[in-house]
Amino acid sequence: MILAAGRGERMRPLTAITPKPLLTVRGKALIDWHVEALAKGGFKDLLINTAWLGQQIPAHFEAQKVLQAHQNGQDGPFDTRQLSIFYSHEGRDFGAALETAGGIARALPQLGAMFWVLAGDVFAPEFTFLQSAVDAFAASNKLAHVWLVPNPAHNPKGDFGLGGGLALNLPADSDQPRYTFSTIALYRKTFFDDLPFGNSQGIKAALAPLLRAAMDNQQVSAELYQGPWTDVGTPARLAELNAINSSN
Repeated sequence: MILAAGRGERMRPLTAITPKPLLTVRGKALIDWHVEALAKGGFKDLLINTAWLGQQIPAHFEAQKVLQAHQNGQDGPFDTRQLSIFYSHEGRDFGAALETAGGIARALPQLGAMFWVLAGDVFAPEFTFLQSAVDAFAASNKLAHVWLVPNPAHNPKGDFGLGGGLALNLPADSDQPRYTFSTIALYRKTFFDDLPFGNSQGIKAALAPLLRAAMDNQQVSAELYQGPWTDVGTPARLAELNAINSSN
């Protein structure tokens, strides 16, 4: 599942007419980096949630299909025609995004027993989605497995600790190091049992409280990812990513 429902308030004015996952990073839409990486890992059944300007996202992939059919798939980074892309249209159904956990709960009927989740507004061009990671998670007794990253300048205190292969819900005054949640994770459906399955009422719910509660019960495993990663949350960060590409 790729999270793509947010309004991108901090990205204004860029997101006034374009949803943040469709902003161009190094020559292609931000969301295309994720779709390509998932497809390379063999994960071709994808679900995307939408809200703000949400109609543009399925239109983007339909346009790719038309272009690739015309080009016979020769020039694209991945063949969209080989993917099965489904949608959870929160904006259409409820008038706004349901926040992260609420949006995932809404999509649960379309998801498998275990599934990847990542935010459509992060840039992690070297992250690899591996079946072996899914297999290891399946063999564990954990409800979630998260990837943490070294703290960027805009989040110097981090989010969660890491120890013994577990994500730790450390108190704010802890001396142990904390890392930033990359948004990339594997979940079991049962992680979301405290929310209504399918969230037909459109309940808005944040993900962090659920993660922290599961961490307190040692139900969230974790590892540190040290490859390039950016939360593309402001026009300045987007410009910096594209400037780096231009300089190369």
